[in-house]
Amino acid sequence: MNAHALRADVLRAARDMSASGLSAGTSGNVSARAPGGMLVTPSAFPYDEMGEDDIVLVDLEGQILEGECKPTTEWPMHAAIYRARPEAGAIVHAHATFCTTLAVLRRDIPSFHYMVALAGGHSIRCAPYAAFGTPSLADHAVGALEGRTACLLANHGMVAFGASPASALALAAEVEGLAELYWRALQVGEPALLTPEEMAEALERFADYR
Repeated sequence: MNAHALRADVLRAARDMSASGLSAGTSGNVSARAPGGMLVTPSAFPYDEMGEDDIVLVDLEGQILEGECKPTTEWPMHAAIYRARPEAGAIVHAHATFCTTLAVLRRDIPSFHYMVALAGGHSIRCAPYAAFGTPSLADHAVGALEGRTACLLANHGMVAFGASPASALALAAEVEGLAELYWRALQVGEPALLTPEEMAEALERFADYR
């Protein structure tokens, strides 16, 4: 994919993230792996005012290669995920309401529903807390994503990755839906969890699900 098309994809995902309510205001960020590093949304920039030229190309050390804007403060987390996960083509980080609700409780999303397997495992983990934009947060996110494609970030939000900005955003939306269902179930009581065997079956089925 050429750079222009990739910038357009990042911008579209960022605008869709904001318009859907997945991340309010200027919170959240989107990136895509690109030659030399990654294309990432700028810091504190309203999504409805953002253009393709505002998407910043930075290397995985945070050096700006193209663009006039300052990259998102969360670039270290994006870079760390790209370094750790070669299959990651794009990343969405959002302050989604129900994901963040569980994150401030520092709760994983357990195997209460087979769709949890969409994120690659038997649960969606909550990473330990670290201040935003720090190497510690990046390290915690990478750890929580081991064997997974999405996680919660304690007292912060969530992050998901996929092959493209659109697929990363779609996964982020699925995880937010699961977080809402889990939160609603918790209002009644502790939900019944699927067994490891049942989740293994779900993971096997999702391996061929496209």
